[in-house]
Amino acid sequence: MPPILPVPARMQKKRRCGESSSQLGAPNWHTAGMEPVPGLDLSLPPFDLLDAAGHARLQASVDMEFHPAGQLLIRAGHPSTHAFVILKGRIQAFDEADDDEQPFADYGPGDVFGAWAVMAGRARHSYRTDTDSLCFLIPAEVFRQLLADYPRFAAYFNEGLATKGQLAAGKSELAELMVTKVGDAQLAPAETVAADASIAEATARLRDQRVDCLLVTDPAHPEPGIVTRTDLLEALALQQLSPQAPIGPLANRPLIGVRTADVLFQALVSMTGHHIERVAVHDGGRVVGTLGMAEVLAHYASHSHLISLRLARADSLEEIADAAAGMNRLMRTLHLQGVRIAYLMELVSALNTRIMARIFELLVPPERWDQLCLLVMGSEGRGEQLLKTDQDNALVMADDLDWPQLAETMDAFSAALDRMGYPPCPGGVMVNRAHWRLSVSGWRQRIDHWRRDHSGQAALDLSIALDARPIAGNTALFAPVRQALATLGDDEILLHHLAQAMLNFQTPLTFLGNVKGEARGTDLKKGGVFPVVHGLRCLALRHRIEARNSFERCAALHQAGLLPADLARDLPQALAVFHRLRLGEQLAALEAGRIPDNFVRVEQLRRLDRELLRDALRVVKDFRQHVRDSFHLGD
Repeated sequence: MPPILPVPARMQKKRRCGESSSQLGAPNWHTAGMEPVPGLDLSLPPFDLLDAAGHARLQASVDMEFHPAGQLLIRAGHPSTHAFVILKGRIQAFDEADDDEQPFADYGPGDVFGAWAVMAGRARHSYRTDTDSLCFLIPAEVFRQLLADYPRFAAYFNEGLATKGQLAAGKSELAELMVTKVGDAQLAPAETVAADASIAEATARLRDQRVDCLLVTDPAHPEPGIVTRTDLLEALALQQLSPQAPIGPLANRPLIGVRTADVLFQALVSMTGHHIERVAVHDGGRVVGTLGMAEVLAHYASHSHLISLRLARADSLEEIADAAAGMNRLMRTLHLQGVRIAYLMELVSALNTRIMARIFELLVPPERWDQLCLLVMGSEGRGEQLLKTDQDNALVMADDLDWPQLAETMDAFSAALDRMGYPPCPGGVMVNRAHWRLSVSGWRQRIDHWRRDHSGQAALDLSIALDARPIAGNTALFAPVRQALATLGDDEILLHHLAQAMLNFQTPLTFLGNVKGEARGTDLKKGGVFPVVHGLRCLALRHRIEARNSFERCAALHQAGLLPADLARDLPQALAVFHRLRLGEQLAALEAGRIPDNFVRVEQLRRLDRELLRDALRVVKDFRQHVRDSFHLGD
């Protein structure tokens, strides 16, 4: 365990910025009536990022100083001779503009401040004691040398919210795996055969090269296809083809692939989403190998693919329910092991899509599949779901559909989801409601209605629909609906009313910059997630950004020059902080037999998590202002 630095023998009386210790006397702390105080705890972030040598260097140089209430310690625009770590008391950070002070944040025991003034040579804010305070002082030259010698320690201060989030996630082996590139895995060679090769020749190639798939080139197709050992076996045993039959017709297209720069977890998500066991690996414009489940599982043991396989084989609602029952357990395992939130969301989205699509296929007769398109909406539509939450789905029907059993079947669909842990939507956004079952023409009429009606309910329905994603049936039916939705981005009056909803919930920060909440805690959905998600949704609609996922919308807006670089960097990390903290609370609630909610109890969080949450909410506050300016919204 890292040591706790002892209190230095040399204690200095209060010293204003710019004054030297020789100008002020050094009191005897015991005769002054002060109790002995503990030393600097090096087991806490960010000092736990240093090794024993770094701790020893601190031990030899750290000092302590008493500051009375109201003392200015650092002035904005000026350097600092020390970085400060608060032992007791509270420090106020503020900005000065036009002879007015604007509070920025306050800092308490264990917090570090003044680092930027040491690193950059000028402070971004002014710092003043709010109460009598004791602080540890780290000399500027020592602090700068520690930054130079310990990259992770430097990253904590240099790279802001993004890096702090990674540090808070921990350093488990699985967390390290989340940055392992596909190109670093043991890939199987990409063996290629021509489409006119026989099944017998292909089988011999599989045996000789010790691979379980072949890429098939065909002049009739610009991209290669793929055949696996299972494809050849089924062709012989089930289709009773001759061993001399060509393999061209057996090739599967399109070829699902990942890039060498992708992480292994992304390959797992792709295999789960497409219910396949092998993907091609691309580097630039060429295929450099293939990656199968065996290679992935050699690095990462997860039950996600087992869930996917069980769903593919499920022939009843009971079997689907059995397969889906393991999802919360999977989320708990992955969350505890430090998997990145964005990857978790992708995996959950892929599995939820499989569950809902499989239920649809079991309940809807195959002859009706071509006339229906099942949509998921809300967080599920954006691919940002974690634990099972309320149903948000809808249906697009062919204009000529004539099926008397439609309502009965959709009732059964919603009831099946409820039995599997997806409770009914309180707002009734479900396919068992006629309001959310519309023909293509009906959807166009509804969208025209949204263009004219700016009431609260209409705006809510439109917001939900903007995140819609097709997952089963004839997905082509959704194309004209999506095109009609995109035209709403040309209506500035509608956009103004839609964006106004972002201001309905205030950012839960106090005047002094601390996180505030109700008796139940801080509502991260209202105060954090919704403003970011909805603001990005409105900006994406205005600029015809097709991405549904908030992370992808953010990236697309920045790439198009429509979002400042600092917001494009910090918004995804802020969202990840909100989702990670909320997921932790929800899993704890399930463990305790309570109904999960969106609240976190700030006082129960780790110090670094509290700091992350505070930083994330500041990002939301800045983004709210950006949206307010973009859409000319009032307060």
